[in-house]
Amino acid sequence: MSATPKSARKSIRSPVTSEAEREQALRDYKLTIEYKHLKQHSPSGVYLLPSQTSLRLFHGVIFVRRGLYSNAIFKFSMELPEAYNDVNTFPRITFSTRVYNPHVSESGELDIKAAYNTWDPHRHYLVTVLTYLKKIFYMKTFGDNAVANIEARDLSRSNPSEYRQQVKKCVKESQRGLYMNEPGSSMIFKEENEAHEILRSLMKEKFKDPNMVSRSMVLDCVEQAEEKIHAKQLLHEF
Repeated sequence: MSATPKSARKSIRSPVTSEAEREQALRDYKLTIEYKHLKQHSPSGVYLLPSQTSLRLFHGVIFVRRGLYSNAIFKFSMELPEAYNDVNTFPRITFSTRVYNPHVSESGELDIKAAYNTWDPHRHYLVTVLTYLKKIFYMKTFGDNAVANIEARDLSRSNPSEYRQQVKKCVKESQRGLYMNEPGSSMIFKEENEAHEILRSLMKEKFKDPNMVSRSMVLDCVEQAEEKIHAKQLLHEF
């Protein structure tokens, strides 16, 4: 029997490496399916975008529409372990601005284990943790399991008025930080310019019934907005 050529031996992968790669590829595939499902079932007001650099890094934002945190816009990142979604492979969520909440640490990390002692891949998914993320901003009381920020928890019990003041501060901070985009983030916010304001006012004026709006009507508004902007630019030149 002839010996295996050296070049052929180099191309043969060990069964262990090959099996590990197949398992990781299967995890990656499951994650893409899970994210596809999330786009249709994400909690209202919560948005999540994948990073451009890693399959297991996401950037998100929650718009709080009512309650104590009303009008807050909290941006966050979510990191997943390489072994996600296996048993106890908890996601990690970190807010980019200060969040004064008993379930969020001073460093901005959401205490997911306060809601889930163990992470069960048959019951827990991305939508699960995002639902919990939203829930903490609508809680009216906090139990003893709220240990990420004990000072905030105790203040909510002993001095509700002062607690509300601290919450209002972090809400304002979130609004001020809206356009301060994190480096590498796929969730980018840009300030409106004059063109957007003109177009919005035209559409509000002309579109009384949203169900009757057509593509040609929108394009007409865009053209009129462009004409108004051009006219303003000409006036500034004189």
